Amino acid sequence: MRPRALPALEDNYVWVLGEDAKALVVDPGEAAPVLRAADQGLRPQAVLLTHHHPDHCQGVPALLERWPGLPVFAPDDPRIDMPCERVGEGSRLALLDLQIEVIAVPGHTRSHIAYRADGVLFCGDALFSLGCGRMFEGTPAQMHASLRRMAALPGDTRVCCGHEYTLANAAFALAVEPDNRELAQRREQALQQRRAGLPTVPSTIASERACNPFLRCGQPGVRAAVATRLGRPVTDEVEAFAALRAWKDGFTG
Repeated sequence: MRPRALPALEDNYVWVLGEDAKALVVDPGEAAPVLRAADQGLRPQAVLLTHHHPDHCQGVPALLERWPGLPVFAPDDPRIDMPCERVGEGSRLALLDLQIEVIAVPGHTRSHIAYRADGVLFCGDALFSLGCGRMFEGTPAQMHASLRRMAALPGDTRVCCGHEYTLANAAFALAVEPDNRELAQRREQALQQRRAGLPTVPSTIASERACNPFLRCGQPGVRAAVATRLGRPVTDEVEAFAALRAWKDGFTG
């Protein structure tokens, strides 16, 4: 099945997986895009939530008004205060003839989860195209472990993240690895996509492994850039990741 991105809010995406008559809706931070799609035939069969932030779940009540009894699956977090079935690491969902695996990916939030099905990864704000989420609640070790886990998925896995951040992330990634040719090509492709009014996602795990500095903390070029910024060698990948994330948090280039 081919995932489809519905633009929402300022730079969010609501993801739809499936045919219009039978589809899953992922992270509806706003109901309006889903309701507009419903006018064209979309009929949600379930909603999947990756984490509790409002820009990923505040559209759910309006969807439940439109479709009472619509199943909602969410992480076990009391901050998601709505009727839903709680899922977590190891959960398996059978929806739309798909077997959906739930993966715990803490770091951005402590209860963040991702959903994997049919070669597609819905990763919310854990992994972005050319970036990763801020660590609002997790530790660098947690976030790094979550990213490594996603990076280990098959290379053709499609990465469906929650925001249109590719160009901003590319600017930072090129500051870290200015000689990464594949990264430069990704940036040029993203520029063309945005000029055409198209999303830059989904990406793929293979492309992220080649271009995303947060998945490349063991690469000599990334570690050298971090060491130059710190003024000393880095001891391991977790320290390199923590320094990268702090660098990105203040990056204005």
